[in-house]
Amino acid sequence: MKVLVPVKRVIDPNVRPRVKADGSGVDLANIKMAMNPFCEIAVEEAVKMKEKGLATGEIVLVSIGPAQAQETLRVGLAMGADRGILVQTDVAVEPLAVAKILKAIVDAEKPDVVITGKQAIDDDSNQTGQMLAALLDWPQGTFASGVAKDGDKLSVTREVDGGLQTVSIQLPAVVTTDLRLNEPRFASLPNIMKAKKKPIDTKTPADYGVDVTPRLTIVKVAEPKKREAGEKVADVDALIAKLKSAGAI
Repeated sequence: MKVLVPVKRVIDPNVRPRVKADGSGVDLANIKMAMNPFCEIAVEEAVKMKEKGLATGEIVLVSIGPAQAQETLRVGLAMGADRGILVQTDVAVEPLAVAKILKAIVDAEKPDVVITGKQAIDDDSNQTGQMLAALLDWPQGTFASGVAKDGDKLSVTREVDGGLQTVSIQLPAVVTTDLRLNEPRFASLPNIMKAKKKPIDTKTPADYGVDVTPRLTIVKVAEPKKREAGEKVADVDALIAKLKSAGAI
């Protein structure tokens, strides 16, 4: 079984984003970047499949973004993936264009399963996996908190409102990962050194015949309002009175 894992370069989750002074977007200058946490989970799941002997073929990583996204691919290669593909562009690629590029790569690479994070923490679109499955006409298991192989099928446990749902999907398929699927490993120093020698092919969106011109226009980006300070009350009666006056009860 061959696995394809898309990974995205985003602002490090431990860094507080800064909004540009003109409100046109998020300031990325001199800010630490990292692999999207959901993508890390997807890479970890693919590597675990290989370690269990479930994925006997390659683990191929794909990243779409600027030249610096090669660093993100190297992190995934150090975790245990075999090779990478960088689709280089300086345009902020929207989910539909990402899905179209991934479909072209899937057509060329012929993986048995695509494992991707359910969303990226920068735009929180939660669209690419579903769009890719639709374009490929493949079954999908979204928000996966558990994945097991059963012959030529995957059993995917997914988180839904009020509980868990387990679905059986025929391969080839698309799986999107949730936070509780696994705990991504830290790459060891020897694996980091080995990752430097693993191949990364560089392509462009034009190589796959995809137009990445944005279809959406960002009108304004603003920071959320600062939380107001709380107010202490003397007792429960005072608390109830305050809640009533605020219309909370």
